[in-house]
Order: sequence, then C-alpha cells, then structure tokens
Amino acid sequence: MEGLLSGIRVLDLSRVLAGPYCSMMLGDLGADVIKVERPGVGDETRHWGPPFTEKGGESAYFLCVNRNKRSITVDLKNPLGVELIKALALESDVFLENFTPGTADQLGVGYESIRSVNPRIIYCSITGFGPDGPYRNRAGYDLAVSGLGGLIGITGEPDGPPVKVGVAITDVATGLSAQGAICAALYAREKTGRGQRIDLSLLETQVSALVNMASSYLISGEVPKRWGTAHETIVPYQGFETQDKYVIIAVGNDALFARLCKVLGIPGIAEDPRFKTNPLRVKNRRECIGVLAPILKTKKRDEWIKLLNAESIPCTPINTIDEVFSDPQVLHRNMLVEVEHPTAGRIKLAGIPVKYSEARATVRMPPPVLGQHTREILGGMLGYEDAKIEKLKSAGVI
Repeated sequence: MEGLLSGIRVLDLSRVLAGPYCSMMLGDLGADVIKVERPGVGDETRHWGPPFTEKGGESAYFLCVNRNKRSITVDLKNPLGVELIKALALESDVFLENFTPGTADQLGVGYESIRSVNPRIIYCSITGFGPDGPYRNRAGYDLAVSGLGGLIGITGEPDGPPVKVGVAITDVATGLSAQGAICAALYAREKTGRGQRIDLSLLETQVSALVNMASSYLISGEVPKRWGTAHETIVPYQGFETQDKYVIIAVGNDALFARLCKVLGIPGIAEDPRFKTNPLRVKNRRECIGVLAPILKTKKRDEWIKLLNAESIPCTPINTIDEVFSDPQVLHRNMLVEVEHPTAGRIKLAGIPVKYSEARATVRMPPPVLGQHTREILGGMLGYEDAKIEKLKSAGVI
C-alpha cells in the first residue's frame, strides 16, 4: 500500500524539533521530504549530545525526528544557493521553515518570493512567538515558551518549585499542529488550486494546549495551582506510592471509586458523606487521599496493578523509559522499530503512532547523514549534470 501522502514533496528548511517533527510525520505518511541543511554544520541537533551512537557518532537527538528524509546542503547566504532553493520549490508542494521572523525574507526565500515561483506552494512558517507583536524577535525555545505560556507554572508538586515537562512538549505539539495544518491546506488546494501561507507559533500552540486549565481560569477567575500527578477536578486521579514503586490510579467516576474502595478492603468509605461523589472528594481531597495512601503502601506496585485491573479500575505503573520499550503493549503496537543507518549501523527508533486501514505509514529511510542526498536530488529532481554539481560544490554553494 502507498502512503497517504505519496506524490507530495516537502522542502524542509526547519531545524531542531517542532519543524523536523512535523516533516518526519509527513515523511512517515509517504511524502518525499528534502531536508535542507547548512554545508558543513547541518541541523543544530546533529551536535546535541551526548549520547551519540558508538559507530558514526550520530546524535541520538537528531536521529529521533529525522527519519524518512533526504538531506541536501545549501548555503542560503549565497545567491546561487537561493536560486537552488527556488528551483527545488518549483518542484515541491510544501515549504517548511522556522527562521526568526523576517529572516526568510532577508535571505530571499520568504513566502512572496517562493509563491512567485510556485503559486501552488503550501508555505508553513513556525516561529516562537508569531511574526508580529512585541515578542516577534525573541528566540523561541521550548523551555522559554513553556514558561511564558503557562505550562511550567502548572507543573510540579503543590509545595515545590515549578518544573518543566520531561520532553519539549510545546515543540512536539507545535509540530503536530503544523502537520495537521499542512494536510488541511493540501486538501483545500485540491478544491481551489491555490496554495497558501500557514503561520503558527510555539506560544499560541502552548496557550491553546492549556485546555481545561485555561478554561478553569477563564470561567472561574481562579488561577490554577500545581498539582503534581494529581488532577484539579477529579479525585482520586494521581500517582500513589506503593511498597516498592509508584502507581497511577485514575478514578473518573463514583462507580469506579466504589470498586477501588472494595479492592482496598474499605468498601464503607465509598458511602462516607465526605467522599460519596466526586465534587465531595475534590472538596475533601486531603482527607480522601489520606485514607487511601497508607493502604496502597502495604503491597508492591505490580500486585496492586493486577488487583485493580482485574476490577477494570484504570491503573498503570509510572514507567521508566526502559520499561516503556519493554512493555508488551508498546511492542505489540510496533512502537519500537529498527532501521539500518549508513554510519551508525542498526539503530532503534520510536515507532509510528497512527495506523491506517487503507494505507501505510512506514519507516522507509533512516535519518540521513549530512548532505547524503545532495547529488541525488540535484541530478534526479533538477536534472543537473555532474559538472554543474561539482561547480556548485567548488563554490561552496552545496
């Protein structure tokens, strides 16, 4: 089966995480993704480490978001490099970039310049704070935006300092938004025949991703607090310490709470006037958790998971990463894949999360080494002869 985006070509000038995550997903769906990098340097994440692979010295960070892409190196500060990008844009469907606002225009590869070459192009710009407004020129790093956008302010234990999420989740969410926007624009182009520019930022993505926490404030006027693993409006819905490790218990309704109390050997607690309904449990959170927590410390994590799952009570371990990639469900759903890399040899990557009945999302190519496909792309896409390619190479354009 072909991928859903087979026949679509993406010219990807983005670096680091949000943009590359977006283009990787497009590549997983079958798009031909051409990753444009700086000669001799490449994407910054090629140098982010350790860890690096034992063979080839490839950055683990770069490998995680750059499969299913072909790498070409182009010097965008050279006019010949800009002309090369325009020639590639003419043969592409999507143009993806995450320069700081104004930089693409200064280089000669802004939306108007690319659209003049290819009016059907879908031009997607990812910025930190948006192309206009008082923060437009600020550097858009996930950590900074997560702080400004409220995520760090609601993350951490109630009596502890704010903490960041374990991964750059604002970047990831922005990449997901960009992928969806690009697919929607491609669909619209099928109806109108016209391309368009897509503008999205880390900040706006982060604010929209506050979901219920934003709504709680906007409706009530009360500023949400940090809750650790707990939930602002559901009790019990958090991590608990057991005899050996931590476990998550997520009780989303009163019937589940009654079953939980039965498994814990305290069935009468479900009828306690303080805990009979979720609003009452939220009101009396400290007392409710105070009853449950000591009992959960009397058995080991896996014992509780077995007992609670037998009663269909949502319960999971708080896994370490090694436990994630040995979990039978994760493995059954092909979320661990292996691919042969040209310098690192056989490497393992996280799999593709979406499955389709009438198409396939596949890992067809490993993450590329820097400039690996320059000659292939220039010769195959643009029809350049070897002599012309060598001349560009000698001039430092590629």
